[in-house]
Amino acid sequence: MASRPELVAPPEIFYDDAEARKYTSSSRIVEIQASLSERALELLDLPDDGIPKLLLDIGCGSGLSGETLSENGHHWIGLDISPSMLNVAVEREVEGDLLLGDMGQGLGIRPGVIDGVISISAVQWLCNADKSSHNPILRLKAFFNSLYKCLANGARAAFQIYPENINQRELILKAAMRAGFAGGIVVDYPHSTKKRKEFLVLTCGQRAITSMPEGKDDDGESCSDDDSEDEENQTVRVSDRHRPQKKQKKNKSGKGREWIKRKKEQMRRRGNDVPRDTKYTGRKRKDRF
Repeated sequence: MASRPELVAPPEIFYDDAEARKYTSSSRIVEIQASLSERALELLDLPDDGIPKLLLDIGCGSGLSGETLSENGHHWIGLDISPSMLNVAVEREVEGDLLLGDMGQGLGIRPGVIDGVISISAVQWLCNADKSSHNPILRLKAFFNSLYKCLANGARAAFQIYPENINQRELILKAAMRAGFAGGIVVDYPHSTKKRKEFLVLTCGQRAITSMPEGKDDDGESCSDDDSEDEENQTVRVSDRHRPQKKQKKNKSGKGREWIKRKKEQMRRRGNDVPRDTKYTGRKRKDRF
């Protein structure tokens, strides 16, 4: 069995010129990308008003998924970290605008202008530390926080992901919830080893998710949680929006009562004249006189 690409090398190195052309020229991959992109677009649940939307494709690669967006009449912006992949996209003359960037450093897109986001097999790359400076938790935080800002009120995001294990799945989901999103995991073909696909479907703003989209079963029809007998294969798991409260700092310098007492004890051992400890030791003074 081949190793997962994210375990072999960072994306900008793994997808070099040779790999980018090999990936794009594979008829099997082109077909899979088109199918997954259609499904992600379906999960966005865009209004059928005949007005083209501005969509964002995270990890757009050579523009295979972007072609699906164009075929459905939408405008799109593609972001990818691999220069080789984007060069192939330029050669193929895709209709979207292309950006070279690292999603783990934030998106840097104007707030509130994106009507929807799709991503095919990209977000799980953030769970790996490719450099000593990389922290997966901080990179996921930067990504989802910037994503939340650039989305229009009520817009959706649909990410097809391949988490390596349940810990990665929970890491991604928690980061999204902490950024302010509501949503959960939609699983297509939960009982199939080869066809099983997971989509992280998120909504921002005041558009409430009264019911999550349903995954597809082996017949291609929608299936609900009741169709799954065990917890592992449940089709949908929904998490509510959650913003944890920030921890209260002890004071501006971070030096609390215990630190002050330790320093005073050190001074006493050196023979210095130090005032005795009282109930007022380490207590913050009021701002007023």
